[in-house]
Amino acid sequence: VSDECLEPLAAQWTDNQIAVMLDDLRRVTDVLQKQQKAACKEAMPGDCPFPVVHSKGGLACVSAERKVYCKPMCNEGQDFSFLRRTRVYEECSAATNNKWTTQYVGGNKLAVCNKSDSPISGAPSAYFPKDQDCLKTKSDQALEEKQEIT
Repeated sequence: VSDECLEPLAAQWTDNQIAVMLDDLRRVTDVLQKQQKAACKEAMPGDCPFPVVHSKGGLACVSAERKVYCKPMCNEGQDFSFLRRTRVYEECSAATNNKWTTQYVGGNKLAVCNKSDSPISGAPSAYFPKDQDCLKTKSDQALEEKQEIT
């Protein structure tokens, strides 16, 4: 549904109706995020912990032969806090003692994305294009397939 269709409809709502809708959307969002996280956890083989997904980016993860590889990605207008040009993926497997090979000590945080006018710390494929983030990519099969190729 386009914004052009929704805006005239929303303009007719009272403040109370808007508040009710926002509250309902927040609750539905919480439920859907829990389901999505559960589905992602099922894809983690073995004893690998679920990686922390940064709010200003996302992770593109694949698993093969009981190993998980995750590629941290930043949204447009964000950049990594560490250089990642030669470190495109992080791994978790028995070979890494079921811990993520992360630059952050003692945790499951794979990357942090900070506001930046010029993304230079990561490989060119480590950034979502303008007007596209992790959720937009996941909701559009063609965008998801395009991102998997790079």
